[in-house]
Amino acid sequence: MATRPIERKPDWLKIKLTTGDNYKELKNMMRGKTLHTVCEEAKCPNIHECWTNRTATFMILGDICTRACRFCAVNTGLPTELDLQEPERVAEAVEQMGLRHAVVTSVARDDLQDGGAMIFAETIRAVRRRNPFTGVEVLIPDFQGSEESLRVVLAAKPDILNHNVETVERMSDKVRAKAKYGRSLELLERSKRIAPSIPTKSSIMLGVGEEWDEILQTMDDLRAVDCNIMTIGQYLQPSVNHLPVTKYYTPEQFAELKEEGQKRGFRHVESGPLVRSSYHAHDQVQSAQQS
Repeated sequence: MATRPIERKPDWLKIKLTTGDNYKELKNMMRGKTLHTVCEEAKCPNIHECWTNRTATFMILGDICTRACRFCAVNTGLPTELDLQEPERVAEAVEQMGLRHAVVTSVARDDLQDGGAMIFAETIRAVRRRNPFTGVEVLIPDFQGSEESLRVVLAAKPDILNHNVETVERMSDKVRAKAKYGRSLELLERSKRIAPSIPTKSSIMLGVGEEWDEILQTMDDLRAVDCNIMTIGQYLQPSVNHLPVTKYYTPEQFAELKEEGQKRGFRHVESGPLVRSSYHAHDQVQSAQQS
């Protein structure tokens, strides 16, 4: 069902599009290796900046998601793709790009018994074999609450375990499909119990109907499960069929939220209108380690 048209974006959300040699080379590499990126599939506003700087977030397990979250531009349906050679192709691409920090995410694969955990783990190991000095961050789905699947991923020892709560608790059922706010917090808590040395990370987007005090409560909820890194960005409506934007937050408000997060003890808070979960991911890790 269509929602109201997308409203005009404020000036601070305008981005400079660049399609230089690095951008074109990376795009051709992804197509040549039949790899997907969340940069393209989710229509990330930072794709030109990141690809020009030779960074990308790989999206494994195909490009069709079994869930239909109202904020997300990724295609929804019944996936047919399960490519056991995909981990090696991701590792080859990381090697060719010369990445210091690789981010790997996926669509939700509720059709698979393990939710795709095994492919995540094999991708981490493959990247490490070819790129022993590259950090590996994974942004995982909730695996429908399966602790066994979470353990499979953690056993491969990613440098960062990322899982997004996406929004405040009150808005969660409206914004996300099948995912539960409490289950996301439980995943982050379990991760720290199973592998306490692996930093955890989560993200929320603003502008879907939340209140200021609910944002602060979400910070408190994440810190209560010892989440170490938090990213906060502006929700941008991908199409008229997606959830409408209820508010555009100013850069000053994002800066204030960064301070609030730092007060609460996050090792690093990345907060800004165009911030996405993996934006400046390598810098986030460095900052967290220094903290």
